[in-house]
Amino acid sequence: MSTDYRRPYWVLAALSGALSIILGAFGAHALSHRLSAEMLNAYQTGVHYQMWQTVALMGLLAGWKSEGLPRLTLGCWIIGTLLFSGSLYLLALTDLMPFALMTPVGGTLLIIGWLALAWAWWRQ
Repeated sequence: MSTDYRRPYWVLAALSGALSIILGAFGAHALSHRLSAEMLNAYQTGVHYQMWQTVALMGLLAGWKSEGLPRLTLGCWIIGTLLFSGSLYLLALTDLMPFALMTPVGGTLLIIGWLALAWAWWRQ
């Protein structure tokens, strides 16, 4: 069996995809009557962004042809998703506003990751 340097990222993407489904179902079934419409919307936004970033990660892993992966993009996407989606989950579940301060940081990291990917493609 050959070792693929992308394997840990594939595992992370699979776990993130599964978690997106689990959290989405939890929000739809367990939280829909417990959260305000605004907090449920914030929670679902976290689920959507997490799934879209998971799909983007899988596309990058499957399509990247150069040796090595653009690590800046990967790092920004992974940490950005944790901060962006994670802060929305925590905000919705606790209604503690300090969690909302992490959301724009995570969003900024996601944007930087996409810009780093554009730069990596430009340089190829």
